[in-house]
Order: sequence, then C-alpha cells, then structure tokens
Amino acid sequence: MDFDESRPIYIQLVEDFKIKISTGTWQPGAKIDSVRNLANAYKVNPNTIQRALAELEREGLCESQRTAGRFVTEDEKKIARLSDRAFNKIADDFIIGMESLNIKKKEALRELDKYWEEL
Repeated sequence: MDFDESRPIYIQLVEDFKIKISTGTWQPGAKIDSVRNLANAYKVNPNTIQRALAELEREGLCESQRTAGRFVTEDEKKIARLSDRAFNKIADDFIIGMESLNIKKKEALRELDKYWEEL
C-alpha cells in the first residue's frame, strides 16, 4: 500500500481495513491477522496498526477476545452501513468532479454508462 504522506498513516489503514470489511475480504466473524503480521504486511510500526485496529473497535467494526485476538463484527447492519458510506463517498466525489467540469447530470450519467460498458 502506498501511503499519502499528507495524512496520518493510521487513518489510511482504517480506511483500507474498512474496505476489506465492506467488500468481504475480511468476512464477518473472521479472525483478523495479528498486529505483528499486519505491521509486516503494511511495512509500518506495530503501534500504528494497533491504533488503526483500536479505531475499528471503537466504531464497532471489530472486537477483541482476550486470548483469541480480534475478529470482524458479525453485525451485518454495521457492515451494510459501512458499504453505504463508501458508496456515498465515491458518489459525492463523482458529482463534485462533474460539477467542477460543468457537466450536467444527464450527460455525466450517459458518459458514465458508456464508459462502464467499455470496461
């Protein structure tokens, strides 16, 4: 993962972890890899991983079990809300981008549909 140096790394990790949860890469109820393994995989300090996981836990997206580790929430409503928020963020960025280019809604949707079909 390439980090944006203008933003805290732990925030970027939280965002990446949320994507993993909302897309099902990290399944509901699944054990999350250890802090040490995640730190090695992301090439960051374990304290940074710990901080990101603590934030996920605070948001109710994972939970700690004392001797077993951390697990992704099984609360499907929370995961669905997470997916909805991700969609809304992408949609907001798209709309703002189209407005900045003075492209109207119908034209933007037509072009998006055309582009999507070409992929």
